[in-house]
Amino acid sequence: MGIQQNIVTSLHLATKRDYLARMNDSKVEAMVKAKEYGFDYWDGDRRFGYGGYKFMPGRWAKAAQQLIELYELKAGSRVLDVGCGKGFLLFEMMLIEPGLEIHGFDISDYGLANSHPDLKANLFKHRAQDPFPYPDKSFDLVISLGTLHNLHLFELEVAVAEIERVGRQGYIMVESFSLSLNNNISLIICIKI
Repeated sequence: MGIQQNIVTSLHLATKRDYLARMNDSKVEAMVKAKEYGFDYWDGDRRFGYGGYKFMPGRWAKAAQQLIELYELKAGSRVLDVGCGKGFLLFEMMLIEPGLEIHGFDISDYGLANSHPDLKANLFKHRAQDPFPYPDKSFDLVISLGTLHNLHLFELEVAVAEIERVGRQGYIMVESFSLSLNNNISLIICIKI
């Protein structure tokens, strides 16, 4: 088992989320729409997903720097992001360490089409639960932020095994939350593998 790290927690907590209101707002219909991972999920109304996921220079810089330092990445290091979305974290990593070899995949056509222009050639469509098209240990770091909790258990087993297979090191973040009468508690579990 890995070591718990809190690289993304502060970034996540900086965004206010009213979980109770979202649960009471036609949650099933919103979930069905969100699972399309199209415009509505990324840049549409907040009830379907991000509510507008635009590149903001520096937003991911602290997390990118921490990943680079923790995993001792340098020019020539290879990084894969499983469920990269629009690739903004990868882009920030490239700005900090320009010699990184960056790769990412996601299931969202919209996310990939709206990724940072400097990354598009390094991103492709692929499902996390399918075997990855890479040889064993071909990456110095494989990351996955907020993707794996969307999979069924039987799919999760394949995805984690593939992350371990193609990466020498891995960083996985899954998000969950619980509600109480007085406050919202957001829990992010991040593991260095």
